[in-house]
Amino acid sequence: MAYPPAPGMYPMAGMQGPPAMSVPGYPGPVPGPSVAYPVASMQGPSAFPGYEGLVPGANGGFIPPPPVQPMPTPDTQTAQDWSIPALTEEAARDAFKKYVDSNCCWSAGPANDGVITNTESFNTYRYRLETFTETRKTDWATKPYEGQPVNGFTQPPPGPWQIPVNPPEMFKNTVKDVEVPFTSSVKPCDKCSATGKCTCSACTGSGNKVCQSCSGSGKTSAEETCISCNGTGKIKCSDCTGKGLKECDSCKGKRQLLCYIKLTVEWKNNVEDFTGEQESGLSMEKLGEVSGKQLYKDTKYMVYPLLGFPNQSIVQASERMVKDHQSKYSQSARILQQQQSVQLIPITKVTYKWEGKSYAYHVYGNESKVKADDYPATCCCTIL
Repeated sequence: MAYPPAPGMYPMAGMQGPPAMSVPGYPGPVPGPSVAYPVASMQGPSAFPGYEGLVPGANGGFIPPPPVQPMPTPDTQTAQDWSIPALTEEAARDAFKKYVDSNCCWSAGPANDGVITNTESFNTYRYRLETFTETRKTDWATKPYEGQPVNGFTQPPPGPWQIPVNPPEMFKNTVKDVEVPFTSSVKPCDKCSATGKCTCSACTGSGNKVCQSCSGSGKTSAEETCISCNGTGKIKCSDCTGKGLKECDSCKGKRQLLCYIKLTVEWKNNVEDFTGEQESGLSMEKLGEVSGKQLYKDTKYMVYPLLGFPNQSIVQASERMVKDHQSKYSQSARILQQQQSVQLIPITKVTYKWEGKSYAYHVYGNESKVKADDYPATCCCTIL
């Protein structure tokens, strides 16, 4: 199939374009019918600024991101109130009672009658850094040709990073495929030899399959004629209704394929957490089960490490993680946005007396979860 030359193309009758050329940033030569090319394409890859240093991959591949924008500088961060009210004895006891009630074999005596002798706060902080990135790669793709416009080499295709593709939602993992403009052509379907039909794989083209009722013998276990296949040992193939041929999966019966360069854009939210140490005796794993009170949230193209935060370990974690993220992800992807936040995870250690002995439990997280390893009235149940 040949296409009439577009304005600016070689006008000479019968003149074919130059051999299919590889465009840096895109995989391999353009498949499909020979068409007349724009004059600009004769100048080679140098006609496309920004592609000169790229090496096209035979099967497509990763496209390096554009140069990184300048790093962020310190800015004025709004003063924050870092003070957190202590857990009241009433709230501590209520959380304890609910926890004990959820254990069916536990006696409620210690929770109801125990005397609280001390509450001590061991609040800690969770710092989170999210870096939302975009990567792009190209590869050849095909789909059934249904009369779509064919525009391969009518003009130079835009660079992979010049094609506008908006992320569906910030900080959400998403993948999207886009057809690169001016790269499409039509070719006969190789899989079915442009017939639109392929041999049925279920019956290898015979139209029949072995009868499962008699395993192809034509007889039942009682040596009677199999009624499923009338004694033939074969039944009509249900996949192709006995025709031996099925519609081609590649061209969907259209006999031709539209070939084009596919741009795959992947958005990924890269998340890293750091939780400050605390000396309450509660394991760090427990803190991963709960949420905290959000104290601070900052969203920018690139964030700057925390300034003036009262906990030095969180400040150091912020400095390290921001530097690592901006160095790591700017080399392999385009950073679209960053977001840093600080949560305060409340932890209160409660000491109480019951029947002359001292015990303790922890209340932690916004959910007021409780951990009581030495609860004194567990009856027959095992403490989890």
